[in-house]
Amino acid sequence: MRLSKQDAVNLIKNYDLRELGKMALAKKRELHPEKITTFIVDRNINYTNICFIDCKFCAFYRHKKENDAYVLSFEEIDRKIEELIEIGGTQILFQGGVHPNLKIDFYENLVEHIHKKYPQITIHGFSAPEIDYIAKVSKISVKEILERLREKGLSSIPGAGAEILSDRVRDIIAPKKISAKRWLEIHKSAHEIGMKTTATMMFGTVETVEEIVEHWDMIRKLQDETGGFRAFIMWSFQPYNTALYKEGTVKHKASSNRYLRYLAVSRLFLDNFKNIQSSWVTQGSFIGQTALLYGANDLGSTMMEENVVKSAGAQNRMNQEEMIRLIKDIGEIPAKRNTAYEILEIYS
Repeated sequence: MRLSKQDAVNLIKNYDLRELGKMALAKKRELHPEKITTFIVDRNINYTNICFIDCKFCAFYRHKKENDAYVLSFEEIDRKIEELIEIGGTQILFQGGVHPNLKIDFYENLVEHIHKKYPQITIHGFSAPEIDYIAKVSKISVKEILERLREKGLSSIPGAGAEILSDRVRDIIAPKKISAKRWLEIHKSAHEIGMKTTATMMFGTVETVEEIVEHWDMIRKLQDETGGFRAFIMWSFQPYNTALYKEGTVKHKASSNRYLRYLAVSRLFLDNFKNIQSSWVTQGSFIGQTALLYGANDLGSTMMEENVVKSAGAQNRMNQEEMIRLIKDIGEIPAKRNTAYEILEIYS
């Protein structure tokens, strides 16, 4: 029987952590009986750090006139992609700030340039807030934005910008950002044109347990309707250098216990999501590995480059060899995958 929201809240608040881990691992084994744990070799490319949304949880963004504000040139992007190809990478996670002036023609030219020059690289890019603003500033619909970018070579969109799908929380941590409803609408639009996406969640700011579960319920309902989400990825807020930390709204990072508790219950609740990713980038390699025993079946990306979380104080790094070792150490079979979760190579 499917977990209700009340069931999930009860599990989070009242169950023993180890018991939750056993339940989540059993659910994972149902969905992935072959005991394969996947990962991807990719690179985050932040094409700009210019953003006017001013999220209080972000230490990465800059305003247009600041000295270290940038928009990468095509040559700089090419160099980053060529470095990725050299180590066997298959995907770029491509996103930036919400730039106040860049319209659809900029994005079409950018995606087309990458897709034509590097057809072997999958472009997984542009968050819902970016797409929403490109549509507004270009005076066209979200659907047209998505269709035009897909025509130029965009493969799928990431779940960034979800944070917590609660407008109460969003009004505190990111009052200029799109609403929870709008985030869901944009992902639904992508699914309706056959474009896959991922769903994400950032916890550890001002949300309640009930709001965490409400977030899961919203994405589960959309997945029931469209089947368009490939995976769920959850991470904890990294407070240092952010406005939320400096103003005292958030004083500490969420604990690893809290991360594993939420992860395990998300695996039980999100019964229509095949893939759940571990967040070693925010948790470190040990908890990232432990997450594989709490419901995660994917170790995420080797992340050749990551700037946003690093700006907020997280400095974790991992290469392909270490990922393979961590997966083997818990008795699972490591496999390199692509964006579509198709297996490219198994390391038995």
